[in-house]
Amino acid sequence: MQILASHRTARPPLAPVVIGGTVGIVLLTGGVFLAWLALTTPVVGSLTPSTVRPGLVQLALGGAVWGLALVAPPSFAIVGALRLGRVVRALMARPKPRAITRQAEMLGDDYLVAQDVRLPDGRLIRDLVIGPFGLAVLSELPPPSVTRHQGLAWEIRSRNGRWVPYENPVERTARDGERVRRWFGSQERDFLVKVYSAAVTTDPTVARTPTCAVVEPGQVASWVASLPPSRALTEERRLDLIEQVRTLL
Repeated sequence: MQILASHRTARPPLAPVVIGGTVGIVLLTGGVFLAWLALTTPVVGSLTPSTVRPGLVQLALGGAVWGLALVAPPSFAIVGALRLGRVVRALMARPKPRAITRQAEMLGDDYLVAQDVRLPDGRLIRDLVIGPFGLAVLSELPPPSVTRHQGLAWEIRSRNGRWVPYENPVERTARDGERVRRWFGSQERDFLVKVYSAAVTTDPTVARTPTCAVVEPGQVASWVASLPPSRALTEERRLDLIEQVRTLL
């Protein structure tokens, strides 16, 4: 199976990266500077009381100075290093391998998957498979541990632990398939393209619908291979479909 990756590489927003990196560098540099100031210069000693019997105010001032000298440098350095580490992880993070790409060897050269296809209406299709059957839209659902559903209502757990409404992913996948069908139907060609849709999940409680199948991650390749071939989709027409998809990457 061939893979067409989008040239629009997913990257974190520039502004948070610049701000996070700048704050991290300032804090880390400030921590090192404060440590140098406290350990190698007489600044701290000059601020602490030198009398034999210091008063209450002098004791408080001396304790504050030494506390700041001992706590501030490592605190600034640690927080700065953590901020820089988060920025580096965000820049170096690689996306999790997708279910269809993990099983690419199970499908022959007649199959091709285009990743991150941007339709003219702005909708992003994560995986669009082109094969002898036509087209298939694949959508991987979030893990069952962070979602819950009852009937057609879905919720997803946010980072703060609260449950918030979530678009029904099965219905969304079916609508994505309909969007793809309308887009290819709007092109002038002498044949029809069949479009299938499938939601990929490990949640056994998610039910399929008449317009969208539900498959497990390990069954994606077998599901794609089981789709009936289209007699109208000749090799020339298949190449035409691939070229049309390339224009959306």
